[in-house]
Amino acid sequence: ICDGSDSTPAIVMKCARSHPETDLRCLVYPHRLGKGGAVKEGFVNADTAYVGFMDADASTSVTQMVSLFEELGDADCVVGSRWLPGSIVPERQGIARRVESRGFNLLIRLLFGLSLTDTQCGAKVFKKSAIDAVIGEMAATGFEFDVELLWRLSMKGYTIKEYPITWQNKGGSRVRGMDSFRMLKNLVSIRFFGGKEDG
Repeated sequence: ICDGSDSTPAIVMKCARSHPETDLRCLVYPHRLGKGGAVKEGFVNADTAYVGFMDADASTSVTQMVSLFEELGDADCVVGSRWLPGSIVPERQGIARRVESRGFNLLIRLLFGLSLTDTQCGAKVFKKSAIDAVIGEMAATGFEFDVELLWRLSMKGYTIKEYPITWQNKGGSRVRGMDSFRMLKNLVSIRFFGGKEDG
């Protein structure tokens, strides 16, 4: 999914020509979709039995993503976690970022009843059948997309499993203070009013 003005489409097309066995495609949109909007479009256009996503900066390796898919088994979703015993994070984020992350996780537990240690790790895989059951209900298009998706899957009784991930801190998080406030505001709206998020 490409909603920017960089050279990503050309790079993807070149890679697709070099590896025709991969069925690699690049869907180009003329307007910004947001993180969640882009993931949603990818899910909707996927025609495979399994889907997933990872951070573009490769904080999680492709090898780790393969491990997540292998962990699916009877589960409907596997979420990578940087906080489970067994996770490997060679360089931790700064103390302020970690406090913010744990505080956000506590609020998510209280608001949505999700007993997950790390809803915001950008490594998640799913059975497409589970995604198809909830994707039409999704309102979030920003970074709060992950929480809403996991909540809706949980509410429909789908099985969510966590897996300790190896994660490289690449720095330069795109989620800033105002983004965090907006995420929380949007999530409260989704949780209690089912409303659309605030840009």
